[in-house]
Amino acid sequence: MTGWRTRFVESRDGKQLRTGLWDAAPGTASRGVCVLLGGQTEFLEKYQEVAGELAARGFQVASFDWRGQGGSERLVADPLKAHVASFADYDGDLAAFMDTIVKPLATKPPLVLAHSMGGHILMRTLHDRPGTFAAAVATAPMMRALTRGYPPMVARAVCFAENLAGQRNEWVWGMAERDPLKLTFDDNMVTSDPARFARNQSYLAAQNGIRLAGPTWGWLEAAYRSMAREMSKGYAQAIGTPVLIIGAGRDRVVDTAAAREFASHLPHGQYLEFEDAEHEIMMETDAIRARFWKAFDDFVGKYV
Repeated sequence: MTGWRTRFVESRDGKQLRTGLWDAAPGTASRGVCVLLGGQTEFLEKYQEVAGELAARGFQVASFDWRGQGGSERLVADPLKAHVASFADYDGDLAAFMDTIVKPLATKPPLVLAHSMGGHILMRTLHDRPGTFAAAVATAPMMRALTRGYPPMVARAVCFAENLAGQRNEWVWGMAERDPLKLTFDDNMVTSDPARFARNQSYLAAQNGIRLAGPTWGWLEAAYRSMAREMSKGYAQAIGTPVLIIGAGRDRVVDTAAAREFASHLPHGQYLEFEDAEHEIMMETDAIRARFWKAFDDFVGKYV
């Protein structure tokens, strides 16, 4: 899709955030604004296809790159490191984006579509700032991370120890080798669609500055603390917004069972699981994506 516009806005602590805006497709009945929130390491360009599909449904689409990734301001000297001090900083990014970009466009609370880490941060906002969104759809939200062969309690203890030892700005073990431009389709863990994988790689090749590898120990510690908060007793039950969560049955990045559990406690929650999908459901094969859009339309049609 072409014709999208970018601008930079300041977060509440002065960080520069790159935002993107796509107009609804000409001739469609306006359905207001859909906020689109990507996951860790992602970037605006990657969601142009999704934004176009939302625009064809009558939505004006507003998105942005989280601090430390995409075209937004990086937080440590090495631009390939994913880092954040606290997930409260992401909350502030989203709040600033809503105040500066979305509120001038929306006469009523908008819809939101979020993926992975974006889905995790979304749940924080739904909990802490009720009424921000009319309804929410989240694909493979990061409710609990998979530890790739390490026992979960060991992984958690190692992360805590590394932060205690002053390594918060250093790579999590193995992440320095995961430069996305060196990743082959056979090595990827997020999609079974080779064409979309190649397309997303082409964006990174064309714009080296938007690429990101893996997290620091500081990012991981902040993520562990936030995931524990979200999975605590009563957290999901306090979210009053209607939410559809779609899990990926072949997810190798986040724990699908945790998303299923979280959804079961939402007062107005629905849960679907695509058994054949890898982590990035919206970047999957045409057949899987067709099921995603059918579920999206059925759910969203009740609220927007």
